[in-house]
Amino acid sequence: MKTKYKDLKTFFILWSTQSLSQLGSAMTGFALTLWLYEKTGSALRTALLSICSYTPYVLMSIFAGALSDRWDKKRTMLVCDTLAACCSVLVLILLKTNSLRPVHMYALNAVTGLMNTVQQPAGEVAMTLITPREQYQRTSGLRSLSNALVTILHPMLAASLYAAAGMDGVIGVDLATFAAAFGTLAFCVHIPPLEARRADDAKQTVLSSAKAGLSYLRRNGLILRLILFLAGVNLVASAFDAALPPYVLARENGGRAVLGAVMSCAGAATLLGSLAVTALPPPKDRVRVIVVTMLFSLGTENFLLAFARTPLWWCLAQLIGWSVVPVMNANLDVILRSTIPAEMQGRVYACRNTVQFFTIPIGTFAGGFLVDRVCGPWMTQAAPDGPLAALFGAGKGAGAALVMFMLGVAGVAMCLLFGWVLRRYKFVEPTENDMR
Repeated sequence: MKTKYKDLKTFFILWSTQSLSQLGSAMTGFALTLWLYEKTGSALRTALLSICSYTPYVLMSIFAGALSDRWDKKRTMLVCDTLAACCSVLVLILLKTNSLRPVHMYALNAVTGLMNTVQQPAGEVAMTLITPREQYQRTSGLRSLSNALVTILHPMLAASLYAAAGMDGVIGVDLATFAAAFGTLAFCVHIPPLEARRADDAKQTVLSSAKAGLSYLRRNGLILRLILFLAGVNLVASAFDAALPPYVLARENGGRAVLGAVMSCAGAATLLGSLAVTALPPPKDRVRVIVVTMLFSLGTENFLLAFARTPLWWCLAQLIGWSVVPVMNANLDVILRSTIPAEMQGRVYACRNTVQFFTIPIGTFAGGFLVDRVCGPWMTQAAPDGPLAALFGAGKGAGAALVMFMLGVAGVAMCLLFGWVLRRYKFVEPTENDMR
């Protein structure tokens, strides 16, 4: 056991400090969301923050992955993190001069999203290089655990710090965590280089390298279909994320503190699921586990929130829906890391990001649009004693509840469809000889 954890020493150092920086960034994102919603009262304009973050991620991921395979992973991560931190500094300057406007936030979020686009595939490959193959499921569970802790802590910490010290305090914490992660990565972490690239790979242009990543996906039917399935999941989940703040903030028994508690429950559920993943034995059919967990998540959380009227039930819905997400992530992570050669992972992960996440800006826009322009006005005009009001309540929050009901129906239908498509695929676990 000691030998196993000794082999993960570098992983623990990099994982813990990067997670700390992720917490600081998430706190800033949550505080800015509150600031913008309080200023505009618009779900759609608030959702545009996420859209601006993900659009460059979707558009540029293919090329970023090709560059990531060529560039030094450590330097790439350091440069991208530094430029993202500069965006936080600019937000602080604009706030201090009373010049911050929504358009500034959109532009800076786009730059941050571009940095994440380049940094993410480099970070994924780095984690592969410092992690023994037999530890993939355990480290995936640990990464899900840290993501869960970030999800639990950042709404409460950001809301408390925002109330006590304003945006200055939140961004100050963000920059402090960045400095800790930057220093650790720069001076305390060694990321081994990839094996020498083949001569024909070295001659490839960025465009041809991106095409190589796409070609790999086309040749691997299982991975491509799993990515398309998760693109559908992300469409529903991102629309849900856009509808959740107005759902809670617009209710009489809602508000900032309640929204923070509801979002923290998602993190608590993810934490419990992550702990379970680190202890669970490998399942017999990882593909089926991925589909079933998403069917359970989308088929419970959306419907419970659609019909619930109290914060207790909102929290319970988050706990149920998010508890199985780490199980899905761990099984997907094992399939990807065990199947894709390390020297191809930057390119393939980047292509996967474009295909799997292109639905997030679409879903985020759709969720905000439906709340602001369709379901919100519709529920506001609905008869107080009518069937819609009886099911979903009244006002703008009721419009968001109707959106969640629609997302629940769409999510269940999509999971059943892909469950039928993926029924003939099965991932074969690598043998010990494959791990050597």
